Amino acid sequence: MADLDAPLGVARAVAQRAGAGEQVEAYVVRSRETEVSVLRGDVESLTVAEQAGVGVRVVVEGRQGYAWAGSLEPEVLDETLAEARDNARFAAPDEWQGLATLAEANSVEPPTLALWRDELGNVPTTAKVDLALQLEAATAGADPRIRGVESATYHDAALDAAVVNSLGVEASTRRTSCSCGAVALASEGTETRTGYGFSVGRAPDELEVETAAHDAAQRAARLLGAVQPPSQRLPVVLDPLVTGSLLAIIGAALNGEAVLKGRSMFAGRAGEVVAATHVTLVDDPTDADARGAAPYDAEGVPTRRTVLLTDGVLEGFLQNVYTGRRCGAGTTGSAVRGISSPPGVGARALAVRPGTRDPEAIVASLRDGLYVQSVTGLHSGTSPVSGDFSVGAVGLMIRDGALAEPVREVTVASTLQRMLLDVAEIGSDLTWLPGSAAGVTLVIGDMQVSGA
Repeated sequence: MADLDAPLGVARAVAQRAGAGEQVEAYVVRSRETEVSVLRGDVESLTVAEQAGVGVRVVVEGRQGYAWAGSLEPEVLDETLAEARDNARFAAPDEWQGLATLAEANSVEPPTLALWRDELGNVPTTAKVDLALQLEAATAGADPRIRGVESATYHDAALDAAVVNSLGVEASTRRTSCSCGAVALASEGTETRTGYGFSVGRAPDELEVETAAHDAAQRAARLLGAVQPPSQRLPVVLDPLVTGSLLAIIGAALNGEAVLKGRSMFAGRAGEVVAATHVTLVDDPTDADARGAAPYDAEGVPTRRTVLLTDGVLEGFLQNVYTGRRCGAGTTGSAVRGISSPPGVGARALAVRPGTRDPEAIVASLRDGLYVQSVTGLHSGTSPVSGDFSVGAVGLMIRDGALAEPVREVTVASTLQRMLLDVAEIGSDLTWLPGSAAGVTLVIGDMQVSGA
């Protein structure tokens, strides 16, 4: 990716070809990724890939056409623009359809974010392999009960993207990211348990290999001897990894597109109390620590801090240009996309306002409860439309303010609506995870725990 100005230049060249009465937008991406997986001291797989592509959107009299290609060759760009124009001819007209205007793009100042690390491009592939091997060795040696490492991986990406439209909107984003993760195998007799640990950053020197190894080993070893508990109602403490996944599902219900389609449990509830009074939820892509941080969204509109819940009250929803126009709220700079589709709506950096106590203090305050370390069936057992929530879980019982025996084959159930209202405490341990949400220790005051 020597020519870092290429995406912006390509996008300009396409957008400038708009005809009379026609709106044209080009979204151009170039990226380079490295993926390493090691197993038992050897490289299991190694991938280094460069990709480039363009998505072209054409709007004529409210009719939208879209086409994309995985190449930036001039003749391919010509074909993609022609295909988008042709698709627009057959689309149904929509009075709200149209590209971002300069007024919408200039509604807020874009944030200044340091998301690019030049040093990533200078790290040789051999050093990335060595990091994965170090992680595997550190995980294996972190606890005597660790009998193996199911996987140890390293991943990085350098992305350069630009969006330009014929209405004068231009924006570009450059960011790097990298991560490492391990799955440890703890054994005792014939029993084996797994645990996951990870670290994220924007360059390899920001990764904490020892922390990832320790977390994977600890989370696996402490589950040894797990039994199925009796069914009961208990306070449930969610591990930050679980909370992050839960927030991502709640974020899907706070999506303006889902609301317009009637696919959100929050539809029609703006201004109502939907959570406990100490729950404030924001999507803040302007926070450089968030993995989804970005100065612009996928339509060239500056991102901004969007408050979704304040002290339990539903303030509003995430919007792109189309949904914001249609509902009258305006865009929140929340357009997301890949090159293969036109912009949708999505969260980039969801987080609840953290509390003041660390996880140890929170556990110590509970007489009884269940600490949920990981869940299964989250997406199949949870609905952002109805709010139904029923998932498999493994974790540890809490007895007299301390983590006690590990448990397995447990189902925890409630509804998302009830869980939000039953949030009893939020930890101080806010942690940015890979993906669109931050993790934090979260206490749900009452849930059905089904076991034996």
